[in-house]
Parts: sequence; C-alpha cells; structure tokens
Amino acid sequence: MEDYGFMRVAAAVPRVRVADVNYNRDKIISLANQAEADGVSLLVFPELCVTGYTCADLFAQQRLLDAAEEAVAQIMKSTRGRYVTLVIGAPVRFRSRLYNCAIVIRNGNIKGIVPKIWLPNYNEFYENRWFSSGSDFLAPDCAMGQIHDDGKNCYRPDFGAEIDYAGFRTNISPSLLFKVGKATFAVEICEDLWTPVPPSSWHAISGAELIVNLSASNAVLSKNEYRKSLVESQSARTISAYIYSSCGFGESTQDMVFAGCAMIYENGACLAENERFKMEDSMTEADIDIEKLQTLRQKESTFAAVAPDGSRSSDYARLYSHIDLGPASPTDFGKRLLRKVEAHPFVPGGDAEEIDRRAKEITSIQVLGLASRLDHIGCKTAVIGVSGGLDSTLALLITVMAFDKLGWDRSRIIGITMPGFGTTDRTYHNSAALIKELGVSFREISISKSVLSHFEDIDQDPQVHDVTYENGQARERTQILMDVANKTGGIVVGTGDLSELALGWCTYNGDHMSMYAVNASIPKTLVKYLVKWAALDIFEGRVREILLDVVDTPISPELTPPDKDGKIAQKTEDLVGPYELHDFFLYNFFRFGYSPRKLLFLAEKAFLGHSAEASVFVGPEGKTNIYDEQTIRKWLKKFLWRFFSQQFKRSCLPDCPKVGSVTLSPRGDWRMPSDAKPDLFYGDL
Repeated sequence: MEDYGFMRVAAAVPRVRVADVNYNRDKIISLANQAEADGVSLLVFPELCVTGYTCADLFAQQRLLDAAEEAVAQIMKSTRGRYVTLVIGAPVRFRSRLYNCAIVIRNGNIKGIVPKIWLPNYNEFYENRWFSSGSDFLAPDCAMGQIHDDGKNCYRPDFGAEIDYAGFRTNISPSLLFKVGKATFAVEICEDLWTPVPPSSWHAISGAELIVNLSASNAVLSKNEYRKSLVESQSARTISAYIYSSCGFGESTQDMVFAGCAMIYENGACLAENERFKMEDSMTEADIDIEKLQTLRQKESTFAAVAPDGSRSSDYARLYSHIDLGPASPTDFGKRLLRKVEAHPFVPGGDAEEIDRRAKEITSIQVLGLASRLDHIGCKTAVIGVSGGLDSTLALLITVMAFDKLGWDRSRIIGITMPGFGTTDRTYHNSAALIKELGVSFREISISKSVLSHFEDIDQDPQVHDVTYENGQARERTQILMDVANKTGGIVVGTGDLSELALGWCTYNGDHMSMYAVNASIPKTLVKYLVKWAALDIFEGRVREILLDVVDTPISPELTPPDKDGKIAQKTEDLVGPYELHDFFLYNFFRFGYSPRKLLFLAEKAFLGHSAEASVFVGPEGKTNIYDEQTIRKWLKKFLWRFFSQQFKRSCLPDCPKVGSVTLSPRGDWRMPSDAKPDLFYGDL
C-alpha cells in the first residue's frame, strides 16, 4: 500500500477514575487496540492519564506511583507486535524527584520519557507542589533553547539522562525527537504551549514535523476558543501538525471541570476535533500530510534560517537525541482517507459572512494594485477589451472600482467590444450593455475587415480555421487596444487569468499582453466565483442580470464561427479540459510540489464522489461535478504537457498584483526554464 506522504494520527480522551490506575490502564489499552485496527501510527493521550491529573497530594503516595509504573509496564507489553506508537502521561520518579512526563511506547518498549518543563503554579493550578521541572535535564545555567559559546563552537549541552523505569532502560529528557516512518515528532506538555516561546518552537526547527501535546486544560468560559487559537497559530508558525489531547470525564470536579478536548491541526488548519463534555471515551483521528509539511518548510527559506534566539537553527538538531521507532502503520489510505480533499482550493468557503469578507479582500487587492498604477503614471484613461466573457467582465468591474476609489469619472474608462468571426449575439449584447450600464465610455470596433486584409497579406485562407486563423484575431484585438491607449493617454488593462497562464491558453503577444494584468493571479474557478459574488452582493438591477448571464455563458475565446443556431461552438473546456480539474492540479502542484501520482490520488478523492471522505463540489450550474479516474488521468496528462510546453509565455508577463499563495509571475513565485522536459512527470502517472 502506498502512503502518498500521509500518516494517520489520533488524539484519545479516555474516561478515567482518579487514582484507579488499573481502570485507566485498561482504557488506554482498549483505545490503543482500536487505533491499531484503524491503521493509526501515532496515538496521543492526555496528561497524567495513567493516574488521573487531579490526584493532588496523592502524588506523594508511593503506592500510587508504584502502581502507575506497573500499569505502564503492562501497557508497554500490550503493544508488542504492533505498529501504533503511544504517548501516554504518567508521574515518573527520578533522583528523588517527581516529574510530570510523557512516555513514548512502541512495540513492547519504552522509547523515551519527556518531562514537562513549565509547571503552572497560579490560580487553580499548583503543580510545583508535587512536580519538578524538566529543565533539570538541561544545562544548570541555561533555559530551553539557550546556547553556550566556548569561543570556537556553539552548543547547548543536553543534560538528559538514562532511567530505569517499568523494567526498561531508556532516556529521560525534554530534548528527544522520535522518528516514525517518514515523520519526526516531539512532545510538549500542556503549559509548555502557553509560554511565550513554547518548546515546540525549538523542536520544529530541529526537525519535528509533528508536535504532540498531552494536556489537562480545564473548562472555563471562552478558554476553549483561546486554546484552539494557540494550537492553530503554533502549528502555522512552526509549519507542523499539532496533536492535542486534554483530559475529560472522570477527573475530579472538586474545583475544576475537564471537558475532554482533542484536536488535530496541520499548518494552521483544523483537520479534526472532538465533541467536548462527553462522558464516554473518544478518539479523534486524522491523516497528516507529512510530505506537504516538508515541502512547505523547504520552500520557506526563513523557517530554519535562525533559531528564536538568533543562533543558527542547524546547531540545534544535533543537540537532540534522535530515536528511530521504525515504520509507520501500513494504512490503506486509498480505501479511507481521513482528511477533506478540497476540490476547489482557490474558491473561498465558509458561511456567507466569511465568503463576503474573503471576496472583498481579493477584489480590494486587485483594485488597489490597479489604482496605484493608474495614479503613479498619471493615466488619463484605462482601455479594456470587453468580450462578454468572465475574464473581461471581472477586469472591467475591477477597473470601475479602481476609478471609484480614485474619485475619477468612469467615463475615462474606455470599454471596447470588438466583434469578430466567432462573436455570438449573447456575448456581444452582454458586453455592450454592461459597458453602458456601468457608465463606461463605449466603443465598438469590428475586427473582421482588418483581419481579412491581414489574412490576404500573409496568404491565409479564411476557410481554414487553424491556429493562424484564431491567433490573427487575438493579436488584432490587442493591437487595437494598445493603439487606442496610446491615442488617449492610457494603459491597457489585461483580462487573462491564472488558469490560462498555467495552460498557456492565450495568444502570445495577443491577449497574453497588456500594460497591467489585474487577473493574472486569479484562476478561472475564482473568476467565476467573484463575478457571481459581485452580481449578488454589489450590483443590482440590469447590471446584476448581465453579470449572472455572463456566469452562465460557456467559456470560449469565440475565435471560430458559431454553430448553425448562432450559439458558441468553440467551448474551451471541451478542448483543454474542465477548469475545476486544472485549478485543482495547479494549486497542489505549485503549492505543495505533489507528484502526478499524488495529484491523481487526491483528485479521485475529491471528484469521484464514491467515498465518505470525498469533497463533492456542487458547481455554479447547480449539479454535482463528478469525474471518473480515466477522465482525471486524461486531463492531468494534458495539464502537465501544457504547463511544461507553455512556460515561455509566463516568462514575459506584464506587471500583475499577487493575490493568493499561487502565482506564476517570473518576478515573484515561479521561475522555470522554458525548455524543461515533462517526461519524468509523465512516467510518474
């Protein structure tokens, strides 16, 4: 079974009994057995789950501590021959001190013990009464992360030690990194996360892609929202997955209530969380994309450039003890993938308020970019070709909003419709009406006569509808726009979008060229979304009607004649494939460096619609878009071919504002040789 870079993890919240070690032991073993059956590689339990967190002064009782050690030994034995790695919480005695620890267990062995560093001793918490800090295992005159300098080399002495515990000799130290399969994880405990510089910051720059947190965080009004924000931000800041498990029902309610909080985040995104305040056991599972995290860290060069104290982060990795736990569980991700695969990653989701907020943010970036350029060069006009299609419609709306922001009269925008051999009545009337309804100066310039004259000059048969026939029209339109801009002291506002740039679906030095390309980092699925949003949320009346009809119009360059009924015959998606598939490929190929095999796997999860985990998209037409494996494979290969062969068009783009995390500007995020070969990527399919 191929893992595609994923690893299944889980956060367990067992029902406990305070000081009833045998009961708690059996609960842990039962949940571990369930996790093994589910293909979980890493299972995290709450803080001090073996005894219960709220034992208070019972932690000074030798019988309780002996029983806890005996329970850990039995839990350890239950994992023999298993793949699942357990991280459980227990009190550990060492050198006449007691430590609040996480114990890492794998295949009948204790692989390491991590003591809690920061002990809360305020308000309802009183841990200093019973426990010592894990900082005992660091250098006596340095806190977590500090470095000594002997004049030649920088180092941080690791004062971890060996301990005999539960019949096994192992390491006890805050500075332990554990490798499971392709992933490395580290441990911090509860309060460690709430400190100004959590230990996980150091763990992450030293190589841990997963952080596990064993916690006992009580339920207080509004605390859960803050707790979630801490996990969310720390996972994003460290570009890691964060697995959090906090104790629940069964802990003493003498002074506090524990709701049982489990959540799994990946790079700032919540993959899974449990329902709190339950009385029974729970286990929250998710599939972490380790490959994605590693790629993001690799791409973001500042991630590991320096440590938080300004030292080189590379100095830190060798100061940890690295423990290899063996392979990950042989999980069948093809059968069941426990994460949502977003079919339309460029399109904002959420409730109506969130959708409106994000749409406003996107268009505001476009508007300010264009307004700044117009103001900077003192433009008298802005010239835009309006075809009645999605791209030119969005560009026109952005131009109108930019002029409004500048306080300029919309009549200084020159909207030009240029009917040709393929123009249909529907697109012609929509373009003309939209220009006039928006108060923009309208001009109609037919290209038919000039194109036919040009065909005669180059000996092109007008009945041969080849690439010359099509591109001749596109370049004629661009020439008209450029010349009108020169004549009126303006600039040409480009209309082409990101999806067209990825596929090279534009005419070189035709619609490929402009003086400012407002849509160049807006993919086609987002263009349609924004036009529909503008229709429903910004405009009304006749403008709204036109915009909604534009959204429903088939996507076409209209460079070949209409059919016998006067309707669009040249439909782009029949030729290059569905834009929703290409945008899915583009986002994941660019953002995370996924291989074609993984792109195919994820696209099947997103678009086949046959599994409970599939994210089936209901498109603008109101129907569910489902593609079979053969169709996905066909268009993925087309995407790869066009993406590699059309780089030369992206190497000379006009200026354009970056809007999202994916952009193909050669001055920004994407630099690629125009003669790179796709054979390696074809072979991967």
